[in-house]
Amino acid sequence: MTIIAPSLLSADFTKLGDEVREIETIGAKVLHIDIMDGHFVPNLTFGYSMVKALRPLSQMIFDVHLMISHPLDYIESFAGAGSDVITVHIECDDDADRCLDLIHACGKKAGLSIKPNTPPDALFPYLDRLDHILVMTVEPGFGGQAMMPDCLDKIAVIKAECARRGRTIPVMIDGGVNAGNVQRASQAGADSMVAGNAVFGAPDRAAAFRTLTEQC
Repeated sequence: MTIIAPSLLSADFTKLGDEVREIETIGAKVLHIDIMDGHFVPNLTFGYSMVKALRPLSQMIFDVHLMISHPLDYIESFAGAGSDVITVHIECDDDADRCLDLIHACGKKAGLSIKPNTPPDALFPYLDRLDHILVMTVEPGFGGQAMMPDCLDKIAVIKAECARRGRTIPVMIDGGVNAGNVQRASQAGADSMVAGNAVFGAPDRAAAFRTLTEQC
């Protein structure tokens, strides 16, 4: 069953605690938290203090996506704040191996993400050490963008290489997921999908979350 992970980026920032409680109540098991530094991507979002403040409010898995240039400077802080999964970008300025080592040293699951223009085989040198893969289906930085469907083709390439190595690594997609394309993404092999406006922006969030889940 494909997991739908609502993205906190699309929540109402004036009442984040209430938003997190509500999204868990409607059935979400994973909360996707985008961290942006204004350098790696042209936007600023949350810090580790926000993750720490929200952690006592929820039993959901906190899936923290570090869209920052120097994740090595912050991995320990986000781990200590209560992240369960920490994903860094292969395109960041820090060494990916060192990032994965540090995430694992902190006792967290380690993920690696690729942007739309990065080929899937860029992940291959790291597959034996990954717990999680994130394929961006929009250019990272802002919510509300339309999915780039060609990015879904990367999933089959990644899974074929994982199978060749005898590994099963969950692949998440992030960007533009909605009721009109969630089935296609599921058929392409996505194990989980980040959904922002499709859940938080819906008049009936519970119904929207249920529809996305049932169509996978």
